[in-house]
Amino acid sequence: MNPIQKLEQLWQKPLCYWPLLLVIAATTPLTFAPYYHFWLMPLLFGALIRLTELRPQHAVKSAYLFGLIGYAAQFYWIHTALHTVSGLPNLYAVPLTFLLPAFLALYPAAAFWLLKKFNLPRAWRIGAALPLLWTLAEFARERLLTGFAWGALGYSQITDHSPLAGFAPLGGIHLVTLATACIGAWLVLLVDNSGRLKQRAVALGGIVLLAAAGFAAKHTDFTRPDGSTATVALAQGNIPQTLKWTPEHFAPTVERYYAQVAGSRADIVILPETAIPLMRQDLPQGLLAQFAWQAKENGSALAIGISQYTSDGRDYENAVINLSHYSEEAPDHIPYYAKNHLVPFGEYKPLPWLTEPLYQMMNMPLADFKRGGVAQAPFQMANQKVAFNICYEDGFGDELIASAKQATLLANASNMAWYGKSNAMFQHLQQSQARALELGRYMVRATNTGATAIVDPKGRIAALAAPDTAAVLEGRIEGYTGETPYMKLGGSWPLVILLGVLAAGLFVWGRYRR
Repeated sequence: MNPIQKLEQLWQKPLCYWPLLLVIAATTPLTFAPYYHFWLMPLLFGALIRLTELRPQHAVKSAYLFGLIGYAAQFYWIHTALHTVSGLPNLYAVPLTFLLPAFLALYPAAAFWLLKKFNLPRAWRIGAALPLLWTLAEFARERLLTGFAWGALGYSQITDHSPLAGFAPLGGIHLVTLATACIGAWLVLLVDNSGRLKQRAVALGGIVLLAAAGFAAKHTDFTRPDGSTATVALAQGNIPQTLKWTPEHFAPTVERYYAQVAGSRADIVILPETAIPLMRQDLPQGLLAQFAWQAKENGSALAIGISQYTSDGRDYENAVINLSHYSEEAPDHIPYYAKNHLVPFGEYKPLPWLTEPLYQMMNMPLADFKRGGVAQAPFQMANQKVAFNICYEDGFGDELIASAKQATLLANASNMAWYGKSNAMFQHLQQSQARALELGRYMVRATNTGATAIVDPKGRIAALAAPDTAAVLEGRIEGYTGETPYMKLGGSWPLVILLGVLAAGLFVWGRYRR
């Protein structure tokens, strides 16, 4: 018996098995931003696979526990938003913090439950069927009930040094997830394959080829500069969420952002999500005109995050307005982008008859926005066509393609003050890095507290403002044109359909063998 087999005998014992599973799951946050230990995720995923092989009768339960603890460790900042910022008592905030991870954990459990239905040789079941099922489960997690894509395996690879990031412009984040799952599964076959040299060689060859393909794709230019350049200034007001919507703090907030606009001579100036904490139509007369005039005097095109009433006056939208050509004679004719993909329980109320009492306990002045619609046109700002998205939206690459095709620059306006000084802002930044890779364009991020950044088309962070400080991040970008293969495919659906067909083929083959 070799040392690995002796170790696995120890792992099989319940007193070792369950604590080890918890440690593996609790370690997953280290693979994402701000730590970026991308190499760790395939090892952790491989460890999960091997543990489920040691106690196959508990495979589904183990996958659920892995998801529950892993997602709770990654998204601990939900408690900050509910309790610290919104004021919800811990009696409700603590269980609600675990509610989302408890739901999300159903997806990895479903992948392992389905895996039990595949009557295949071990190499095919672990090395092929499981990565397919896991990726399909991640896709479903992104789509069902408006979706929540944070924590997907693929995001762990969106960093400068991971070769697997190169798959993002080819097939989007789900192709990166598939590659990551394959590496983890093939490591299991490489390390533990009962001495079968041929299968180990195949696993090693697959790992090397996959990494090489990702490396080659990462260093391939699918889009190109259009010859234009522009300077950008990204305002970070650092306004505490607990004070943001209080009437007495309105004037200091406006003064801070006005000073940041007045102090910049950049071609494009962007203020974050809901930077001005009042409905646009309720602003003091002449306030927007003053902002627009100051930006024009400085030679800047200006975009501001602000809420506004819909045209019928009965509802409201989370918007970014373009003041580059503002006219006092037509104050209501302002180009704007209105957020379309809303945050459940944060920007709209699912099951209001059930959740309304909770909102009455929390300090959430706006919690039922209306959608702005898909494929909204980019803004013309200076010499760039800027496609905006707001906060949560840059977690959904497929929804940004239509606007990105018309744009030379991508911009995200966010307010992450809801989550304090947690890792949420950096996990969000990593998603913006993924979108820059997928869409082959610069992504600039203006946020209230962080992470305000400029990300280049290769997903690299070109500039980053210190979080939790009032600052203006300035830098230079290039306009880009062209389409990545991911954009030409129209998003993730072709990949998902292909993976579904392959999974179905493996299932049928397994039934035929039996």
